[in-house]
Amino acid sequence: MISNLSIVSADVCDESHQRQWYAVFTVPKNEKTVARHLKMRCVESYLPAYEMVRVWKNRQRVTVTLPLFPAYLFARIGNGDRSKVLGTPGVIRIVGNKRDYLSIPDHEIEFLKKSLAKNLVKPCINLVHGDKVRIKSGALQGIEGTLVRTTNGPRFILSLRLINQHASVEIDPEDVEAVVA
Repeated sequence: MISNLSIVSADVCDESHQRQWYAVFTVPKNEKTVARHLKMRCVESYLPAYEMVRVWKNRQRVTVTLPLFPAYLFARIGNGDRSKVLGTPGVIRIVGNKRDYLSIPDHEIEFLKKSLAKNLVKPCINLVHGDKVRIKSGALQGIEGTLVRTTNGPRFILSLRLINQHASVEIDPEDVEAVVA
């Protein structure tokens, strides 16, 4: 059984009009700790997470909260906040290329938040290659991904190319259109 939990910390210390979302690469299994440290430093962060029931060797059932994208979280920062993030214990780097950090569009983060709130997202470990599609209507209009057919119906795979991670979301087939290469 998979459910979801989103960990969000809001920045109440700074203006938000010039800040952008960035993927932050963390020490593995330290995403929650990094999110807490960023909150203490007044940095807005978002850790998409879900709950999963696991059965241990002694047959005990335990609900665990796991990050949707292991070793990654997202921080909404401006140019002056980068040193706060990089100086946070557990942060390895902000994702980017050799010249600059690469931001993630706001609508992709909003897509994750809305999908997690509706319990439509689950981790996608083994990505199955399918048809490239684009959502053609609604609040998520314009987001591109991969359509995968499962026994429960079609799912939309959101790929965050910047961090090479994926999440799958249930979708109505009428809401997507093929992307022409």
